[in-house]
Amino acid sequence: MPAAAYLDALNPEQRRAVEHGVSGDTTIGGPLLVIAGAGSGKTNTLAHRVAHLIVNRADPRRILLMTFSRRAAVEMSRRVERIARQVIGKDAGIMTDALSWAGTFHGIGARLLRDYAEQIGLDPAFTIHDREDSADLINLVRHELGLSKTENRFPTKATCLAIYSRCVNARMPIGPVLGATFPWCAEWAEELKDLFAAYVEAKQRQNVLDYDDLLLYWAQMAAEPAIAQDLGDRFDHVLVDEYQDTNALQASILLALKPGGHGLTVVGDDAQSIYAFRAATVRNILDFPTRFSPPAAIVTLERNYRSTQPILAAANAVIGLARERFTKNLWTDRASPARPQLVAVRDEADQARCIVERVLERRESGTTLKQQAILFRTSSHSGPLEVELTRRNIPFVKFGGLKFLDASHVKDVLALLRFAENPRDRVAGFRVLHLIPGIGPTSAHRVLERMAETFDPVTALASLPAPPRAGEDWHSFVDTMMDLRRGDLGWPAELERARAWYEPHLTRIHDDNITRHADLIQLEQIASGYPSRERFLTELTLDPPDATSDESGVPLRDEDYLILSTIHSAKGQEWKSVYVLNVVDGCMPSDLGAGTSAELEEERRLLYVAMTRARDDLHLMVPQRFFTHNQAAKGDRHVYAARTRFIPSALLSLFERASWPAAIPPKARTSNAVPRVDIGARMRGMWR
Repeated sequence: MPAAAYLDALNPEQRRAVEHGVSGDTTIGGPLLVIAGAGSGKTNTLAHRVAHLIVNRADPRRILLMTFSRRAAVEMSRRVERIARQVIGKDAGIMTDALSWAGTFHGIGARLLRDYAEQIGLDPAFTIHDREDSADLINLVRHELGLSKTENRFPTKATCLAIYSRCVNARMPIGPVLGATFPWCAEWAEELKDLFAAYVEAKQRQNVLDYDDLLLYWAQMAAEPAIAQDLGDRFDHVLVDEYQDTNALQASILLALKPGGHGLTVVGDDAQSIYAFRAATVRNILDFPTRFSPPAAIVTLERNYRSTQPILAAANAVIGLARERFTKNLWTDRASPARPQLVAVRDEADQARCIVERVLERRESGTTLKQQAILFRTSSHSGPLEVELTRRNIPFVKFGGLKFLDASHVKDVLALLRFAENPRDRVAGFRVLHLIPGIGPTSAHRVLERMAETFDPVTALASLPAPPRAGEDWHSFVDTMMDLRRGDLGWPAELERARAWYEPHLTRIHDDNITRHADLIQLEQIASGYPSRERFLTELTLDPPDATSDESGVPLRDEDYLILSTIHSAKGQEWKSVYVLNVVDGCMPSDLGAGTSAELEEERRLLYVAMTRARDDLHLMVPQRFFTHNQAAKGDRHVYAARTRFIPSALLSLFERASWPAAIPPKARTSNAVPRVDIGARMRGMWR
């Protein structure tokens, strides 16, 4: 095929984005911002750009591609290979296999920190704590500082970690963070600073990093001019997906890598920036063009391949009222006479019954349950609907279930592997030692202290006398640790060795050990896809797969099931029919998200994201009365609500107004209908 024929399927704007800066022997252009509207083929465009660079002789080993999940990076690499194969044939696989720097910010950060460990005084054998492990460590430090026994209630370990994480990722001092996000903790500012200092010291003593450290160390490393130069020189091209979801720390890393913007491409949509609770800031994408001189080129993808034109017209109008945004108006060739519906219902019970009725109607007309989704602002909003679905025996899946790392049996095995990888990891060691019968907190603490005092912790462990009540279980544990530490078994045989040690404890601790055993077998299958224990532990901690155990509900045996999802979890997804719960003030915007203009704008973007998930049918539910979960509510927590402020009267012509149940026409009333009673007259008569 002609050299550029593989680009013919792209629309003109997509092609402009793909070809930016690529001409002749030049593949390194200036900075590029691709504003990719919902359903506009963002992933396809980014994959074509990477393939186009490779086809034009860019070295794939010098391309850095960052996405927000490892699975997305793998899928992107597969697409790149399929596209490149059209031009360079069988050799495309060789080239895309060399695209080794594709992954998440945290995953790439972990790899670079190991590469530069010697230059920055870091032991390359560090292990990585997930959020739960980090909370456990901060709790240990909290207890050591006496903050768990204060006269007034000190913030919990989870809150402490959240404050620490917000300070790091938003690059803000603790005072403003407490004032803006954690005002009830403001009185503890000095104590929290002491806690965080001690937490950092504890991590460094134990040679562990948490999620935030992977970015923080990377940013600090990139702040050194010589290292920054070396880092930037490693990559000719840096491409970032979902740029609207990056935080201040991630933006600083990018600017350090490519301060002039040469070879830098970011893709995203300011209208879909909905992760401020993770310290993401829409300012990163809004301010990106002016970070460089001359400013970055901007390509806007407005053609939508997902939704009908009436749905897009309504969504465009909603986001068009935003205070600040990149101007774009999504359009499509998919004409339809059906406008999105605003459905008025009496309360949440009627909302649930209405949705179930419509879901079943569409199922009868050929739309499977899987092609339909119910979206909501907060997980608790779906309660009445779940009851109705269960009562009507309609199977459903609610997104946001357990992850592998959240299941206790998987955490146990991973803790053993992490402890073998890094014997100074006290959180992992404490968890593993507690599995041994006869070892309690005091004994575990004593063992870990003895190990910490020596240069070779594992040899010290082997020389310790068995705790009095541990017996043979202790010797079995020590033998396992020695086998894992020596590395003679190889990978993934080390995981099989760890599972063999753990299985007797699994049977002793859990009644449902057969189901949990299946998870561990699957863990071994996953492990076979990684080259080493270190890579396995790093990748699994940063991007865990979903659990298969029945801890998050009975395994679904139906071939078809309805989708329930928070709007945050639905981002990037699409369905034929979409129903959005509680499109009323107090829920959307949330009563907790209407404090500042920035919070309010994010709530508007949430509604926009929900609306643009629909392909053919969109139903926005407007209950007149709903149950509030606000802790400040008193007495009857059912409140009356108005339609969301994000759909003012001026936009109503873009929607079809409906109510449920439909009013009964006068002719349809029977003689047994409820009679009209003038209660007002009776009330007046009481006083005459």
